[in-house]
Amino acid sequence: MEKVPSSPFLWQILQVQERRYLLKEFPELVSCKEFSKVLEVGCGNGSSVIPILRGNKDIIVYACDCSSETLERAKEIVHSTNIFAVQNRFHLFFCDFAFTGFPKWFVCDSCVESFSLKQQEHSSDVKEGVADTSGSYLSRECGCCIGGVDFVSLIFTLSAVPQKKMSSAIKECFSVLKPGGLLLFRDYGLYDMTMLRFEQEKRVGFREYMRSDGTRSYFFCLDTVRDLFVGVGFIELELEYCCVKSVNRRKGKSMQRVWVHAKFQKPA
Repeated sequence: MEKVPSSPFLWQILQVQERRYLLKEFPELVSCKEFSKVLEVGCGNGSSVIPILRGNKDIIVYACDCSSETLERAKEIVHSTNIFAVQNRFHLFFCDFAFTGFPKWFVCDSCVESFSLKQQEHSSDVKEGVADTSGSYLSRECGCCIGGVDFVSLIFTLSAVPQKKMSSAIKECFSVLKPGGLLLFRDYGLYDMTMLRFEQEKRVGFREYMRSDGTRSYFFCLDTVRDLFVGVGFIELELEYCCVKSVNRRKGKSMQRVWVHAKFQKPA
């Protein structure tokens, strides 16, 4: 008789659909320097984390979510894979970043001040024609924090944040990125099929709806995304719609999906 899995979460492992398109859309996650750090915000069941860890055996992923149950599920699913050295490269923590911000062990106040001073010194040296020999300071870890991360990924996460909290949430992402670091963004676009399916009474704001489970869902246009990220200091690198027609052959239905793809950089 087949043994029943000891945890209900194990039944879901085979059902996780890895977001393998991430490495194609964001190849920097593969080509980055050794031991680069990624912060996956709103990790869910780990569907975004797994392809990142598979695609780069040297990358380190920090992942957070505002649900303890979801974190436990992600832990079991990710650790059940055959990913190289996953125990040492995958770190989970509880965080509702839109309301509490990220913990100080990502980057402490003294390091932020140090980064600012170094940037000022670098700007002065450039103006005076002095060669820069301190470029490695940004990658050093100190005893009180990890010195910031190289990437922040917001994959279908920001749309669940109340609209009035989005700007402060993005500022938090900006604060933990190293200068020159990238924010990788993908989320629901205007007129995605899920938006068109919402009933009018579920609307709670401008392009903002309430799901049956009490979570929110916002649908972005390009200008809104640009204003949000550039408004807190990011540099726009890529910003475009991604439109896909998905066909459910079993039900004989076609679905029009609209997502927003973007890359933003913290000034270096």
